[in-house]
Amino acid sequence: GTPVWSLDGIICTGESYKKVVKLTFAKGAALKDPTGLFNSSLDGNVRRAIDIPEGVEVNESAFIALVREAVALNRAAKKKPAKKTTAKKTPAEKTPAEKTPAKKTPAKKTPAKKTSTKKEGTRDISQSALSSC
Repeated sequence: GTPVWSLDGIICTGESYKKVVKLTFAKGAALKDPTGLFNSSLDGNVRRAIDIPEGVEVNESAFIALVREAVALNRAAKKKPAKKTTAKKTPAEKTPAEKTPAKKTPAKKTPAKKTSTKKEGTRDISQSALSSC
C-alpha cells in the first residue's frame, strides 16, 4: 500500500520509485511554496509533489513549514460552515396541499404464475422419494 499522512484530512502520500521518492500533497496547489520544494505535478489544479532523488537532502525547515501549512488548510476546511440547506417550512407557511398528507393506497397483490422448469416426461425425484416412504 501507499503510505498516507493525514491530520483533519490527507496531507500527503508517499510513493517510492527506482530513481526518486515522491511526496504528493493532496491540496498542494493551494499551498504557498516560497522555497520551491514542489518540483513535480506542477500543472495540476489540486495536487503538487516533491520528487526526492537518492542522496539529495530536502530543506528541513521548508518541508516542516509546508506540512504545517497543509494541516492548517485541512483544519480551515473542516471549520467552514456546512452549505446552506433549504429551511423547512413551518405548518403556518405550508400550502393546503402540503398540509394534507398523501393517502397511501395498498398495492394490489396478484398471484404469481407458477412456471415449471421440468421437461415433459420427467419426474420430480423428491416427490417420488417421499411417496415411497
